[in-house]
Amino acid sequence: MELLPRGPAEFGSARYWDRFFRQRGRRPFEWYGAFPELCPVLRKYVRPRDKVLVVGCGNSELSEQMYDTGMCEDIVNIDISDAVIRQMQERSASKRPKMSYVLMDVLQMDFPDAHFQVVLDKGTLDAILTDDEEATLSKVDRMFAEVSRVLQVGGRYLCVSLAQAHVLKKAVEYFSQEGWVVRVHEVAGSGDKQQFVLPVFVYVMTKFRKIPGSAQQILEICPEEQDKPMRMESAERLVEAVRDRQHYALLCSQLSKTPCGEQLSLDLCEKVSGRPRYTLHVVDSPSVKPSRDNRFAIFIIPQGRETEWLFGTEDGRRQLATSAGFGRLVTVALHREQRYEGMASIQAELSGKVMELAPPGLPARQQVPFLSVGGDIGVRTVRHCDTSPLSGEYVVEDVKGDDACYFRRLVFLSNRNVVQSEARLLAPAKSPSGPAEPPTAIDKSYLCCEHHKAMVAGLCLLGSPDPVPGSPIAVLVVGLGGGSLPLFIHDYFSQAHVAVVEIDPCMLEVATCWFGFSQGDRMQVHVADGLDYVAKLAAEAPARYDAVMFDVDSKDLTVGMSCPPPAFVEKPFLQKVKTILKPEGVFVLNLVCRDARLKESVLAVLREVFPLLYARRIDGEVNEILFCQPSPAGRRDPTELGARARVLEGALQQPGRPWDSSYVLADMLQAVTII
Repeated sequence: MELLPRGPAEFGSARYWDRFFRQRGRRPFEWYGAFPELCPVLRKYVRPRDKVLVVGCGNSELSEQMYDTGMCEDIVNIDISDAVIRQMQERSASKRPKMSYVLMDVLQMDFPDAHFQVVLDKGTLDAILTDDEEATLSKVDRMFAEVSRVLQVGGRYLCVSLAQAHVLKKAVEYFSQEGWVVRVHEVAGSGDKQQFVLPVFVYVMTKFRKIPGSAQQILEICPEEQDKPMRMESAERLVEAVRDRQHYALLCSQLSKTPCGEQLSLDLCEKVSGRPRYTLHVVDSPSVKPSRDNRFAIFIIPQGRETEWLFGTEDGRRQLATSAGFGRLVTVALHREQRYEGMASIQAELSGKVMELAPPGLPARQQVPFLSVGGDIGVRTVRHCDTSPLSGEYVVEDVKGDDACYFRRLVFLSNRNVVQSEARLLAPAKSPSGPAEPPTAIDKSYLCCEHHKAMVAGLCLLGSPDPVPGSPIAVLVVGLGGGSLPLFIHDYFSQAHVAVVEIDPCMLEVATCWFGFSQGDRMQVHVADGLDYVAKLAAEAPARYDAVMFDVDSKDLTVGMSCPPPAFVEKPFLQKVKTILKPEGVFVLNLVCRDARLKESVLAVLREVFPLLYARRIDGEVNEILFCQPSPAGRRDPTELGARARVLEGALQQPGRPWDSSYVLADMLQAVTII
């Protein structure tokens, strides 16, 4: 402990370093970055005939190893500590005649201008730039000016550093403004021998003559796993890229020492474009008793299934890891913008990187299994992509689900982990001449979304003694999406007249072109703001609808409620909704709210407007379907609602009409609670 300085300022004191090296003795002291790790980078920029200056050499073996391996012999080492200079002169005088050690301060050197091809700094800048005080920055400016003065044009300043943000920012800004080319290399770690959790970097500043009036800056980074540098658009972006590498190193260090209590996630990006290619979640299962063969596994989520509960939620991934029987499971989601050749190529691409996330105690060279559903990476085909002025970028894609079924999905890229609309595709007839083509026709009898099934079941609350699908009903649906909900009501309730309000004309086009939606005598779409449309109806046509359904997403992702937008659940507007309902009608609301306090306030407002309120939670989802009625006289207990649902379900199942056997209306209503 007595070797540590009393304060950062002592790092610049000759007296401190004399005392340090006397107490340490002759044992070499390497701050960080041993020669075997630095050698691959140094060989790129140090030539055998270069004249090299090592500033702040200390008693590091770096210069000696460069000399002994033939990398370079004409090396001058300087330091402000007389004790260490004398020590190093004794150590190398007879063995390395072309290398010298000189007592000199890097802030005021005696060498002539343009005397060296390389200036090598291993930790000296880090030791001097301990804070961003004016005196410290002035000292660093003097150091950089001296380095610049003694380097030839085309020469390289190689700075080995831990790349603290203020150190890197200062170096990059100074030399890039001088017209130098700046490149930052991440040094490959040395495994268990590495003394520092943080990675070591080498700044390579190549001196060019400054061109008056030129603002062009060349800033690059070379991550340890690749030789080709990546161009950065600004000093800020370069500092940010280095910080990302440091955070990743800290994450790997944490994961290698202890199990993680919380699930950790990270993106692995393309080298050239920087776009995410894989999203990884690290899930530890304390309940799994570890053995040699069940410590660690990688699970590749089939394309298009990353939004499913099992793969897209923390609880789902925890269940997946437990059922798979591994102490640590890394789930890997594939991105729709990327192309993948197959499981073997993904395994080859990920093997090196995922091993950095291995749990503590994993035996060396342990074979780590790659798992998936059915052993393949799934199928995702993008059918259409476009940009809506209201909804932003979106894609329509076909994905392969369980049991070889295909589904068509609408996804807004502003919230790419949420499926906006989904429809099952009809399996094509098998061709006797070869394999069947992927399906393209929409199965209109199938409701993919559980919350849509619950919303349809809410029609059992209508006031007639027995719910009959042939009875005339008027239904208003606000929010079209792919059109599955209004289509199902139109097709299965033969006397239903359905009006749909959709604010985004692009969504009407998507529903029509890609989801089999169509308008007719009993189905009309009004392209309008739902708030304005309902307000107009309340003024002109009260008590018009048997059912009003809201299935509207919010574009504001900062609010803890993603469905509906907050304005749709304000009291004055809800009173307008009540006005357009018939006395025994039902208002059905799809509520998606993660903010518990906000959700309670929404329920309180609903109770003020609607005396009768039922709630149906959707298993495995955040959605909660609320059934609101304007009169308490229609109150029914869940058992009675279940009986009404069975009557309606029997009437809906007519000969020659397809029916999804998994859709049980009674199950939807028997689980409601009255709030």
